[in-house]
Amino acid sequence: MENKLKYAWAGILPLLSIADPASAADHLKEQNEERPNILFILSDDHTSQTWGIYGGILADYAQNQNIRRLANEGVVLDNCFCTNSISSPSRASILTGRYSHRNGVYTLEDSLDTSLPTIAKVLQKAGYHTGLVGKWHLRSQPQGFDYYSIFHDQGEYRDPTFKNSDDPWPGERNFGERVHGFSTDIVTAKAIQWMKEQDKSQPFLMCCHFKATHEPYDFPERMRHLYDGITFPEPENFLDWGPETNGRTFQGQPLEDMIRRWRIASEDPDQWWCRYPELPFSTAGMNRTAARKAAYQKLIRDYLRCGATVDDNIGKLLSALDEMGIANNTIVIYVADQGYFLGEHGFFDKRMFYEEAARMPFVIRYPRELPAGKRLEDLILNVDFASTLADFAGVEAPEGEQGKSFRNNLQGKTPADWRKSIYYRYWTQHKIRPAHIGVRTDRYKLMFLYGDKLNMTGSEDYVSQPSWEFYDLQKDPKENHNAYQDKEYAEIIRKMKKEMLRLREETGDVDADSERMQEILRKEGLGK
Repeated sequence: MENKLKYAWAGILPLLSIADPASAADHLKEQNEERPNILFILSDDHTSQTWGIYGGILADYAQNQNIRRLANEGVVLDNCFCTNSISSPSRASILTGRYSHRNGVYTLEDSLDTSLPTIAKVLQKAGYHTGLVGKWHLRSQPQGFDYYSIFHDQGEYRDPTFKNSDDPWPGERNFGERVHGFSTDIVTAKAIQWMKEQDKSQPFLMCCHFKATHEPYDFPERMRHLYDGITFPEPENFLDWGPETNGRTFQGQPLEDMIRRWRIASEDPDQWWCRYPELPFSTAGMNRTAARKAAYQKLIRDYLRCGATVDDNIGKLLSALDEMGIANNTIVIYVADQGYFLGEHGFFDKRMFYEEAARMPFVIRYPRELPAGKRLEDLILNVDFASTLADFAGVEAPEGEQGKSFRNNLQGKTPADWRKSIYYRYWTQHKIRPAHIGVRTDRYKLMFLYGDKLNMTGSEDYVSQPSWEFYDLQKDPKENHNAYQDKEYAEIIRKMKKEMLRLREETGDVDADSERMQEILRKEGLGK
């Protein structure tokens, strides 16, 4: 009976009636050879503006030989979005296939419930070898992985500490194996070693998670002179100085705050939480335009060198698959957990439902099934990833998932009922970045900045005046003009509000237990 159950998890129900164990074993071996390996490469903040395959002013400067290789040999998603544009919540949605209000990870300070079903647990139960290396950032001990070697919290770029599955779980303590070298290189080496050690009779899932390109945007010595002497072009809305410029209703995080961080770290590195490369940096004596321009040039130079290191290591991973002879039957995904502002609107960082921050650049290669050199324009969400990987593996998606498999979409066979709009919510409340809800179609975007912490961790007590923003992405792709008050869009905005309410009901994000949110909604004519 034990053997019959073993075969049943692989989805081979006929094996229950196979009397010959040798025949059953051969059948199982054939099934395993059919199921793809999965190499899931995840970076932090590696925004689409610097991938070089999404266009933009920095496209020609990106060192992207291996990202381009994946794009040429696979499918690029042009409209993939996170449902909450900050690291921990996005990662929780990727694993569980659930929105933040269903997986419990709303902010950076929340921990993933270890009892929740995840794609790792599902694949592990189905006979996949499962491994995780690099940035985890979900506080709790990883579940569903046969092997893990993860950073403490954000991790360090240089000589990082790893918490390993072979050792007792140290909890929130920064305790583990200290490895000398640069984090992106080390994570890659660990991932390759683990993949090579696996029994080829069973498929594997390797989650290779880089710290890069997260602040402080560090890079190894071999990248130090990349971009020497280069002056990078600036975004068209780079000199956006505040809400009065374009009608936006929030302050945002301007590059001047990056200048402040570099100044503090230049004066005493021990005063700041991270170590920036190539300090000291100063804009003393400059006017505000000159200072912002100088900060932008440093930010882009550091960031692109950090990104070039990611591309370099993607090349190492692809070469390893080639050397192992398994590239044809391995799904390779490279994706960032969200986007990032690089001077657009004068901002840096993420956390808003503007295009640069919410878009997840994504490329997938699977030679046995997917077309090469194609692009997909369908609206895809991070809650779809778990269902899609489960579909490829021939298993049921994690229980409670809210996404949809886009396997058919990747083959050019988009279902007729595929979504026409997406739902987004950023829960952390700060004065400069109010908590907000968003809905987006292929052309229009509506944001409701409700501006209250609603007991969310990591939030300020400051209450913002609720506000609305609306953008016609066809006429205004850079979101330079908040058209919420424009009469020509009144009917469209009414429909978008109705769609927002519909999506809240569909996803179950109705704030039923929050009288405060119900009060805010009623005042806006959205409550019951």
